Amino acid sequence: MILLPAIDIRGGQAVRLERGDFSKETVYDADPLDAARKWVEEGARQLHVVDLDGAREGRPVNLDHLRRITRELDVPVQYGGGLRSFVAVRDALAAGAQRVVLGTAAYTDVDFLDAVLAQWGSRVVVAIDVRDGYVSVSGWTEKTQMPPEDVIHRMQGRGVKQFVYTNVDHDGMLDGPDLDEVERMAGVIRGRFLYSGGIGSLDDLRGLKELRLVNLAGVISGKALYEGRFTVEDATEVLRDRRASDAA
Repeated sequence: MILLPAIDIRGGQAVRLERGDFSKETVYDADPLDAARKWVEEGARQLHVVDLDGAREGRPVNLDHLRRITRELDVPVQYGGGLRSFVAVRDALAAGAQRVVLGTAAYTDVDFLDAVLAQWGSRVVVAIDVRDGYVSVSGWTEKTQMPPEDVIHRMQGRGVKQFVYTNVDHDGMLDGPDLDEVERMAGVIRGRFLYSGGIGSLDDLRGLKELRLVNLAGVISGKALYEGRFTVEDATEVLRDRRASDAA
């Protein structure tokens, strides 16, 4: 498993929200590139960048920041937020994203999803953002009546093989993940997924690792890193597959 530090961009700054609430925002860095550089210097091997402005407006807003990050730092970046058209996805990849994270449009526009998968299949990730047990869309501002299991089955039926699963109720709260929920979702997802939401300590990371889920590829963490609950180096050590290291 790997750690992906999260860089959420709003108004040109690196911020974090509580439970996806845009009125409960904390600014952690005036420049997203500075935040990204800090995590890479600490040992991050990948980054998770979210365009919060784009998620609300339905189109990418912070591609310039994505370009700066990918130009300056030699690590893969996955980027999401407002990617609701073929052109938007193309532009995000052209700006340097290694993978794109789709949300709202993946559920509502099957022609768009099919076209993007046909063109960039292995570089496409679908976000499953869950609030009160149901999938949320439009930058977490709208709750649907779709259970995550149903959405995952439907996405997999169309060829999606990679997911980011976020428990919005825990996101930014540092209160730990719901391990039973993670295990349940792992039983539904046939491909690989990243987990996000509530990571607040190294013990939370240990708990996820000790589930020994072969399809849980990594963990996204934001607030815990910004607030110094642990370092990238410490988290990477906790999540490291010692069996693979020993075999090497």
